[in-house]
Amino acid sequence: MDTQLKKGLLDICVLKCLIRQDSYGYKLIADISNYIEISESTLYPILKRLEEAKYLETYKEEHGGRLRKYYKITQLGRSKFQEFKKDASKILEVYDFIMEGDEE
Repeated sequence: MDTQLKKGLLDICVLKCLIRQDSYGYKLIADISNYIEISESTLYPILKRLEEAKYLETYKEEHGGRLRKYYKITQLGRSKFQEFKKDASKILEVYDFIMEGDEE
């Protein structure tokens, strides 16, 4: 998959997971890997960028005697996700055009 296309989709996949529920890095990787390949070295810069853009925020909770960093989507992040969903329908129309059978 094209790197730029994958990068944009990974951002949206992270937001989608966080709309479902707050989560932590390892769980995000497991959830997203069902649909698109992602590693820790890819995820954490995405999380940092999304946090800097105010699309998500973090908090820590104890789990198994250790503090675990959780990510929570913000209202701005929810708006960004909804904006993507509107654009996605237009993108799907373009994909349909590209994928339709060619007459030769």
